[in-house]
Amino acid sequence: MRLKNIAYVLLMATALAGCNDTIDSAVDLSTVKNKVEQPLPDRIITEMQKRDMPRNSPIMIRVFKEEGVMEIWKAKSDSRFDKIAQYQICAWSGKLGPKVKEGDRQAPEGFYNLTPAHLNPNSKYYLAINTGFPNRYDAANGRTGSNLMIHGACSSSGCYSMTDEQILEIYAFARDAFKGGQGTVQLQAFPFRMTAENMARHRTSEHLDFWKMLKVGYDNFEVTKRPPEVNICERKYVFNQQLQGTGSFQPGAACPPMSTPPALTAALGSYDKEYQMSYAKALDKLDGKVWYEPTEAERKAVVAAKRKGRDLAYAPTGTSLEAGKLVEPQEFEVLMAARMAKTKPVAGTALASAAPAPSSSSAVKQNRVTPVQGAAPGLRTTMSVQTAMAPTSTAPQQASAPAPVNATTTASIPVPAPNPLAYAAVQPASTDDAKKPFWKFW
Repeated sequence: MRLKNIAYVLLMATALAGCNDTIDSAVDLSTVKNKVEQPLPDRIITEMQKRDMPRNSPIMIRVFKEEGVMEIWKAKSDSRFDKIAQYQICAWSGKLGPKVKEGDRQAPEGFYNLTPAHLNPNSKYYLAINTGFPNRYDAANGRTGSNLMIHGACSSSGCYSMTDEQILEIYAFARDAFKGGQGTVQLQAFPFRMTAENMARHRTSEHLDFWKMLKVGYDNFEVTKRPPEVNICERKYVFNQQLQGTGSFQPGAACPPMSTPPALTAALGSYDKEYQMSYAKALDKLDGKVWYEPTEAERKAVVAAKRKGRDLAYAPTGTSLEAGKLVEPQEFEVLMAARMAKTKPVAGTALASAAPAPSSSSAVKQNRVTPVQGAAPGLRTTMSVQTAMAPTSTAPQQASAPAPVNATTTASIPVPAPNPLAYAAVQPASTDDAKKPFWKFW
């Protein structure tokens, strides 16, 4: 009977493993003769056929730092994108939040366009794809850094580092899409999945305003399941906007007259109603607790403890979800004081996650932290409890508020017959065509 029970447990474990869409590539690298032209595995090709995804159809890449996950989304013949692969990021450095300057060890967050020129077949890290940092938004905001990659070797200093087996597949996805005529692959790099619960959990971060801006693009994709058209004006991202008149989008200039298509506005409005309800429930669930965001060293320590005594070929940096935790305000202050004592911050400042917590659960549930204007990048000025939790508007920056946990159906969003990313042969754009949105779907 005992053996029967063990067999049953093993069978269930196998079944559960099959439900996990995270791919652990099993390819033997010693058998790969040409890594640049290595075809995608048969299991992926078969899955693409099941989902009506042409072999060379466009792709999109999404990154979620907190979970340590990288996703590959691929266009189906109906122009919608669906997730075809997911990988656990082996190593990423820094903590949640955007990259600000060269040497800060931060991995980028934002929207980036990857072209064939971003592929590096001769990388010393097996294979590599340049993230395109800094993009026009980063440059307009004075952010600096270079050679930030998605690459193999599981070693990161501002990059998203995968295992060699993983980057072999990711590179193949991008290569095939470019061969099919896709001009740019959109990379969306987020701190976490921007659900109502996650936004509520990180409501005290000094990066909240930046994340709310990214959230608009996140919402647009969740509603349409198509990469949003991204532009920059007034040093901020804008998504899926139609120009009104003859203006243009310039990163450092005022935004031109623009509007959100009515069908998209309606869909995002419905989406936001769900979000508002989910956000209120999330605040009640948190019940005044504060999220302690771990350092890179704390993430690594968790991995080391779990794998003690094992001979590892790689050195994963772990996830923020494993090393972080929800704590009472008093414990949060103790943890942050200990961290500050180790890092010796500049007088009068605290670390990125060191917003003083409110003294009551009701204050936490009803308010968010408002960053102090003019504070140094990556730091926030120490504030009193009441000032730190000063209420701010939950209204969206563009056409939508932060996304709800459950997305509404995309069936009501009109989509033209041709694939929006036009993976037929790419033709040079005329002057008139260049003014039209590349991923126009309304």
